[in-house]
Amino acid sequence: MSTRAPDPEPTPDEIDELARRAQAGDAEALELVLAAIRPRTLNVCRGVLPYTPDAEDACQEALLNIATKIGSWGGRGRFTTWTHVVAVNSSRTTYRRLKNQATAYDPTEHNPLSEKPDPRTTSVIAGTRLDLLEAMESLEKDHPQYVEPLILRDVYGMSYDEIAEQVGAPLGTVKAQIHHGRKLARPLLREQQ
Repeated sequence: MSTRAPDPEPTPDEIDELARRAQAGDAEALELVLAAIRPRTLNVCRGVLPYTPDAEDACQEALLNIATKIGSWGGRGRFTTWTHVVAVNSSRTTYRRLKNQATAYDPTEHNPLSEKPDPRTTSVIAGTRLDLLEAMESLEKDHPQYVEPLILRDVYGMSYDEIAEQVGAPLGTVKAQIHHGRKLARPLLREQQ
C-alpha cells in the first residue's frame, strides 16, 4: 500500500491557465480551478462573515458565480484577484440576506438558558466587520463607486495596483476613491458604536 503525497497547491500561473481552459469549455479544468480556489474563497468569505456557516454559504454562492460567469474574467489580472472580488460580492449579498432574516436578541424577553441568540446579532460579532458592512451599505446608496475599492483595500489588504487592475480604473482614481470612501465611512462607523 503506497501513500502518495498530496498534490502541491497550484501556482497562480497554473490557476490562470486552468481558468483559460475552463473559459474555453474544458469541464475538467473548471472542476480543478474551483477546487484550487475554494480554500482562498472561503477565507475571503470568512473575512466578511465571521459566523462559519454563513461564510460557507457565501463561499458556495461565490463558487457557483465563478463557474457560471468565468467567461467574464477578462484575463487582464490574475484569476485569483477576480475571484477575490466575486467572493467579496457574494459575502456582501449573503450579509444583506441574513440581515433581513436575523432576529434581534433581547435577554429580557427570552430565557437565556433555553434559547441561544442568533450569532449574527451578538455584540462580539456586531462590533467587528459587520459594522463596516453596515457603513458600506449606507455609503453605497450615495457613493457606490467608493465601496468596492474601499473593501478591497481596508478589509482584504489588496494593493492599490491590484485594485486598480481589478476595477479597471487608473491608480490615482482608485487612491482618491479610497481616500474619499474612508472620509465618508468614518462618521458612519462612529454612529454605530
